[in-house]
Amino acid sequence: MPRLVELLMLDALERHAEDAILWKIADDAAVQIEKALEFALTADAQPFQQFWHVAEDGGKITGVIHAMMLPVPPIYAGAFGEPGLILPDSFVVADAPGGTAEGLLAAAERALDEAGARIKLASYVAGDVWRTAFEANGYEPLTLYLSRSDLGDQGIPDGIRQATEADVPGIVARSAENRQVLFGIDPFWEIHPEADPRFAAWMMRSLTLRDRDMMVMGPPDDLAGYVIAQPASRLHFPAAHDIAGTGVIDDYYHPELANPVALDQGSEGANALLRAAEAAFANRGMGATFVVCPAGWTSKVALLEAAGYQTAMVWSRKR
Repeated sequence: MPRLVELLMLDALERHAEDAILWKIADDAAVQIEKALEFALTADAQPFQQFWHVAEDGGKITGVIHAMMLPVPPIYAGAFGEPGLILPDSFVVADAPGGTAEGLLAAAERALDEAGARIKLASYVAGDVWRTAFEANGYEPLTLYLSRSDLGDQGIPDGIRQATEADVPGIVARSAENRQVLFGIDPFWEIHPEADPRFAAWMMRSLTLRDRDMMVMGPPDDLAGYVIAQPASRLHFPAAHDIAGTGVIDDYYHPELANPVALDQGSEGANALLRAAEAAFANRGMGATFVVCPAGWTSKVALLEAAGYQTAMVWSRKR
């Protein structure tokens, strides 16, 4: 256990070096890593299946890899079952023998295969070790996580307001458009037949949660777009990181983004929603934001990059 904590601290420090605000190290990072490891390795009741593998050389651990079975969000069909995901808290020491990363990847993939994963995903943040290993094994970018840590103090733009129950049907309708774009980009995002009522129920529930801001543009009967500024979760941030100051934008759509390859309708509305979410995070004292965006949605990527975002993490799919 002490050696694993040591390696995962080094792993966290690599991410911290990429962006000290986004990947802030928790004051008790080593304690949090040990707690997470102990739970993963000993607890009977786990929220999801997870797997840890280590590499050894001369009796010393030289690398570690972490993987899990990823629950399918209820708005997606999940026809192939739960995907297997290799998580970013995986690390190989600089002086490890050649092929260590590749050996760890093979072990993680075997565990995911045995658990029934028909789709395999992998995530990485810093350095070329894992990117190179993933690319060599047929992984291609599926989802980008773009970040910005200069949220400014511009305030919420005119025309953007907090959502109410009356807005939920409009949000669901725009979300359906968003899902069609996603499915057109990659069948990975196959839509569940009950996606609309399931999403509507989640939106009604979200309106009661005080840790997020649900914002919309336009009147309820002609909603132009929506964005939800919500807190970060452990799915994207390993235990060593303090996530209290980071917000995530996942549910975000405006018809200007309907063409996945070009902003041929302009970007004023989509930009206003983005700035509203940033302002909401700033109002809550957060210092960084993390936007989830399919790699193939190049028009949205271009909008985010023009707004000052840079890719901070990549999820890739094995083809």
